[in-house]
Amino acid sequence: MKPLPNRQIACLDMRSFYASCAAAMEGLDVMKTPIAIIGNIERKGGVVLAASPPLKKQFGITTGMRLYEIPNDPSIHLIEPKMQFFIDVSMELTKLLNRYVPKEAIHVYSIDESFVDFTGTELLWGPLDHVIRRIQDELYRQFQLRSACGVGPNMLLSKLALDLEAKKTGVAYWTYEDVPEKLWPVAPLHKMWGIGRRLERTLEEMGIYSVGDLAQTPLENLEKKFGVMGNQLYYHAHGIDYSTLGSVLIEGQVSYGKGQTLLRDYITTDEILTVVLEMCEDTAMRARLAKKKGRTVQLSFGYSKHAHGGGFQRRKTLPEATNETLAIYRVCLELFELCHDGRPVRHISVSLTNLEEQNSFQLSLFDPSDWKQQKLGHVMDKLRVKYGSTAILRAVSVTPGGTAYRRNKLIGGHYK
Repeated sequence: MKPLPNRQIACLDMRSFYASCAAAMEGLDVMKTPIAIIGNIERKGGVVLAASPPLKKQFGITTGMRLYEIPNDPSIHLIEPKMQFFIDVSMELTKLLNRYVPKEAIHVYSIDESFVDFTGTELLWGPLDHVIRRIQDELYRQFQLRSACGVGPNMLLSKLALDLEAKKTGVAYWTYEDVPEKLWPVAPLHKMWGIGRRLERTLEEMGIYSVGDLAQTPLENLEKKFGVMGNQLYYHAHGIDYSTLGSVLIEGQVSYGKGQTLLRDYITTDEILTVVLEMCEDTAMRARLAKKKGRTVQLSFGYSKHAHGGGFQRRKTLPEATNETLAIYRVCLELFELCHDGRPVRHISVSLTNLEEQNSFQLSLFDPSDWKQQKLGHVMDKLRVKYGSTAILRAVSVTPGGTAYRRNKLIGGHYK
């Protein structure tokens, strides 16, 4: 085994970021005022995107609940998200960090969370614990943002220190020696970063119920079951991560896709397939820009609650990998005709998995125009990257069922 990374990586997270930004904008105290950030205040079913601590504590309102579940109390402030403002604040936070370390030592993980490599900065700023406290003080003085920080010798342990300890205590420092005591007791498994509910169920079927169980499972058993992912699960359970700053903690994008909850029930086939085609276009573009192709296409529908909910998720694996929009769409059309039962649709998602490198393809003797479609797709991608996602659209996107124009006006799924 190669030497373990032993750097000073911090994972810095802004507590109640959206609610705190909105509170500062409105001149409120996020720790004293019940604040709900609502996706769409005009709709009773508008989703609660963020809730201030008093709203959670006094009224039991949490992220993901709906506007109609919030009591009609005059002390509660309902605020729509201003995504551009949130992004601007996030950029200012990065500038603050840049005063302490070079840009190359900062990886913005999300709008409110960043990894920072402080290795060697003690020569400039003194002990790391003093630097982190100083940064947290500046974040509060300048932005009224409270923060939590996990520190570890690699990206994984710093993230785990943040999620499992620092969000309760403010700051947490983990080392490899802490893994048996702090990481192995973690259960259920979905509390471990990188393990979702579906993977958790699979691991439980193997008799693995805690991170400690995972660490004690023979490596060959995990690799046989999960392939490369099994190798990563084993080493992550021991707190080992060789990722460099800026790379994903679990190496390799495993899929490209697009999901969308529609603003209304879609009933007619034409409207439904319009959205499916737009999603195939988006999915194919992401794959092409990453120079990837996929063999497996998956289509998922969620039916309207007015039709008793439910839905389906079906996939098909092709003999040859593709990243061509219409090839993906043809598979989705086949799955649609096979599985859709005619009920109103409220959620649609399309994904491309089973990926391989774009240049690993074989020219077809039966479809010599395939390379022309590839070239056309790349030209469309370049136009969209340079002039915006609506610079060139298929005609169906300007029909009543199209969503591309509306989505282009959003940031992070919400109005600017």
